[in-house]
Amino acid sequence: MVISTPLSPNLPTLDELVDGLPNICGWENEVSRVVNHDDPIFLGDTNIKLDRINSGFAIALHMHQPTIPAGADGEPICNLQYMFEHPGEGDNHNAEPFAWCYSRMGQFIPELVAEGYNPRVMLDYSGNLLWGLRQMGRDDVLDNLKRITCDRAYQPYVEWLGTMWGHGVVPSNPIPDIKLHIQAWQHHFAAIFGWDALRRVKGFSPPEMHLPNHPDTLYEYVKALKECGYRWLLVQEHSVETPEGHGLGYKHIPYRLVARNSNGETTSITALIKTQGSDTKLVAQMQPYYEAKGLSRQQIGNRSVPPLVSQIGDGENGGVMMNEFPDGFKQAIYDIGKNEGGSSGTVALNGTEYLELIEAAGCSPEDYPICQPVGQHKIWQKVDPEKATSEAVEAAIAEIKQHDHNFHVEGASWTNHISWVQGYENVLGPMNELSALFHEKIDPIYSESLTRERRYREALLYNMLVQTSCFRYWGQGTWTDYARELYRRGKEILQRDF
Repeated sequence: MVISTPLSPNLPTLDELVDGLPNICGWENEVSRVVNHDDPIFLGDTNIKLDRINSGFAIALHMHQPTIPAGADGEPICNLQYMFEHPGEGDNHNAEPFAWCYSRMGQFIPELVAEGYNPRVMLDYSGNLLWGLRQMGRDDVLDNLKRITCDRAYQPYVEWLGTMWGHGVVPSNPIPDIKLHIQAWQHHFAAIFGWDALRRVKGFSPPEMHLPNHPDTLYEYVKALKECGYRWLLVQEHSVETPEGHGLGYKHIPYRLVARNSNGETTSITALIKTQGSDTKLVAQMQPYYEAKGLSRQQIGNRSVPPLVSQIGDGENGGVMMNEFPDGFKQAIYDIGKNEGGSSGTVALNGTEYLELIEAAGCSPEDYPICQPVGQHKIWQKVDPEKATSEAVEAAIAEIKQHDHNFHVEGASWTNHISWVQGYENVLGPMNELSALFHEKIDPIYSESLTRERRYREALLYNMLVQTSCFRYWGQGTWTDYARELYRRGKEILQRDF
């Protein structure tokens, strides 16, 4: 039996809303104490024995709706609320099916467990969406999620993944705000689901599966993840390469993502590789399970381990996900249940559970093959990592761009046909200006007591809202106008209150 360190009895009970705003700051020290531990999360409760399985699969459902200034008198509301209020626009008639998608795992998991099956699912909900559901009064959705999060009967089957509170895409996010997004999500999650639930969040799901490839951005990102207690993150296969610049070989084992900045400092974190591109059909039709069935055990160092096919998709977008996923998911779980209740052969696993199982069997992150963001080998071919400087790295990047017009340091995501930078200067400019103003005003007077004041919480909220990826996804027009309006309000708060 694995004994976990108990939580401190002195932790405060957090209110989900403070002065009408989501609880996204104010208890940074408490959050840090809760998340920074090495205790096993699943190892004491899992019914999977590593020596009885050949392969595994893990699926994650990504859920997000942006916050937009489109409510009464322009108040910030969830885009889902706007969909309900304007059913005749676009695909807004899908509002209720979307809401059901956000809620339904809270029904499916208990049903399957009660029937004696062994399901698994990983959940990734943006802070925008969690706040928006409460704003809309959709307590039914949140209560369904609480059931499978807080009831110990379901904890072995469900894993939450952390993310950026405001769904910012990391490579073009202002670097000083990366950790603020990560911490804000942790605060908000703890306020909704409790400290113990937060303590169990050890994997991270990047918005848009976007991975920075600029050395300094990646380094600060991985550093922030580790400081915030994360053990691993999900990575898109074509966003990484070997140190020699090749595509990954075998993709269904963990990798060690190494981050080296322009001063030569290094850090690393475990990465699970999400294969293939952005296609909800992959999850809706349970492709990871059917692929895993054809795989056999692999070697990591001198250990034999089952491979893991990892996949994530939007949990609500598209008719296939809305309509076919429930039957596809249940059928896969029924199918694996034929093998000793889903505990032998090919099985469903969650990411942290898998890593804990193979590491308990003797694997170490130091044994995992190394990867780095795609394109970085070109930089390190020109700059000796042992003698790196910011000037040398920037000069190398400029030189590479001159000769290779496909090279960039915008990072890579699951939607590589879309640039999150080009053509969005009218969003990126204000976004960076607001972030700079935020830190100009806040950093000299920063204290934990300040983070509990409404003025700080409101300024932080608007700073993060402007960074939401949706404002750089849907093209010019209404969405970029939303971003500029949020920028205007954020700037007004900072100039008025600080």
